[in-house]
Amino acid sequence: MKFTILGASGFMGSNLVRYLEQKGVECFCPERDYQYTKKEDLGHVVYCIGMTSDFRFKPVETIEAHVCKLNQVLNNSLFSSFLYLSSTRVYNGCVSGDESSCLIVNPNDFSDLYNISKIMGESVCLSKENEKIRVARLSNVVGDDFNSGNFLFSLIKEAVDTGEINLHQSANIERDYINLNDAVHVIENIVLNGKNRLYNVASGHNVSNADVINQIKRITGCEVYIKSEIERLSFPIINNEKIVNEFSFQSKIILDEIANLINTYQIN
Repeated sequence: MKFTILGASGFMGSNLVRYLEQKGVECFCPERDYQYTKKEDLGHVVYCIGMTSDFRFKPVETIEAHVCKLNQVLNNSLFSSFLYLSSTRVYNGCVSGDESSCLIVNPNDFSDLYNISKIMGESVCLSKENEKIRVARLSNVVGDDFNSGNFLFSLIKEAVDTGEINLHQSANIERDYINLNDAVHVIENIVLNGKNRLYNVASGHNVSNADVINQIKRITGCEVYIKSEIERLSFPIINNEKIVNEFSFQSKIILDEIANLINTYQIN
């Protein structure tokens, strides 16, 4: 069995490679300029290429990563299955976090560029008649790799490094967080055993900024300053019934893991 991980140098890609190789699975990690042809079987492809918080400064690169490169690989390679990693961020502003929900984007709002490009990437995949081409919408993945621009990581780093947290959004905003090991295990299951084409990979419950900050403050003793109360993000509860029913998924409680994350960051 062979996996091809595109974007293997990134947070999700590198951790997925580590997880698979520990299980003795062959992983091919092509460079950015690799030339894809249908003469080579890539096996099970997981498309982890993407931009995160820096998409505002690199709009062209964001579209290239989420759409253009994706389209190139899909149309010029041979594979057993293909999984595109999208984001539950596409549910911003929606009433429901179900995979069948109609998504809301506004091209006049530059901050929607990320969601628009991810949705386009999803559409490219789902427009193909091949049922082995799937999409996984990941919520906020939490692990011990602090090179990620994850919101929770940024709070922990600021608290430990400076002794304070300056929150530039409302403490009432809620997000879904999923443990890194849980996420990579579900991704493997979707690739090998998935019965659907679109999945939410999420814990299925939201945690507020206030709960996260209070936990970090309790452990580190940091000061907290709320810089803004503007409600800019609105995330519904993400429906994870598909991964629960198909793979018997049980999510870890992220608030219980914050102490270990802080300890890991302090040691490193």
